Amino acid sequence: MTIWECLAVFAAGIGAGTINTVVGSGTLITFPVLLATGMSPVTANVSNSLGLVPGSVSGAIGYRAELRGQGPRVLRLAAAALLGGLVGAALLVTLPSSAFDAIVPALVGISLVLVVLQPRLSRAVQDRRRRNGTEARPYGGPALQAGILAASVYGGYFGAAQGIIYIGAMGLLLQETLQRLNAVKNVLTAGVNGVSALFFLFVAAFDWTAVLLIAVGSALGGQLGARIGRKLAPGALRGVIVAVGVIAIAQLVLR
Repeated sequence: MTIWECLAVFAAGIGAGTINTVVGSGTLITFPVLLATGMSPVTANVSNSLGLVPGSVSGAIGYRAELRGQGPRVLRLAAAALLGGLVGAALLVTLPSSAFDAIVPALVGISLVLVVLQPRLSRAVQDRRRRNGTEARPYGGPALQAGILAASVYGGYFGAAQGIIYIGAMGLLLQETLQRLNAVKNVLTAGVNGVSALFFLFVAAFDWTAVLLIAVGSALGGQLGARIGRKLAPGALRGVIVAVGVIAIAQLVLR
C-alpha cells in the first residue's frame, strides 16, 4: 500500500472503531477502503476482522460501567456468540461471498423495526407479565440464545450491522436500558471478532499492514465511541442506530 492508502485505512479504522462501539456497522467503513487498495474481497474481509478485534475490546472496556451486574448474562450469551462466530468464520472460507447478500438486509431491517418499537413492545410485554403473574427471564431464554447464535454466524462471516441485530434481539427479550444492552453488544462483538480472528490466523490469507493499521485505529475509535455513545440519551441513541442501520441496508443492497 502507498502512504496515502495507509492513511486512509488508518482513518477508516478509527471511524469503524467509533461507530462499532456506538452502534455497529463499522465494517461498512473499512471494507470498501480495503477493497479500494486492490485487495480481494476475502482477504479484505479477513484483514478487517483481525484488525477490528482491538477496537471491539476497547469499546467493551469503555462501557465497563454499564456492564456491572451483567456478568452471568454476558457469559451465557457469549457462549452462543462464540460458537456462532466460529461457524461464520468457517463459512467464509467455504461459501461464495454472495451467500448472505439476500438475507442480511432483511435481518437488519427487522432489527431496526425492533429497535424503534422497543419501548412500546417492552411495555406491552411487561403488562402481559403482570396480568399472567410471571417475571422476565434475566437471560432472555432459549429464543435470545438462538437469536444471538444466528447473528453471530453472520458476524463471523461478514459482520456489517451485526451489532444492530444484537440490540434488536436483546431489546425485545430483555428488560434493560438501551445503554446496558449496548454494553453487552460490545462484549459479544469482541468475542465474535476474537474467535473469528483466531480461526483466520491459521486458515486464511490476510494483509498484516492493513491489520495493524485498522487495529490501532479501531482501538482509538473504541474509546472515542464509548465517550460519545455513553452520553447519548436513549432517544438519541435509538435515532443514531436507526440512521446507521438505514445506511447499512442501502450499502448492503447496492454493493
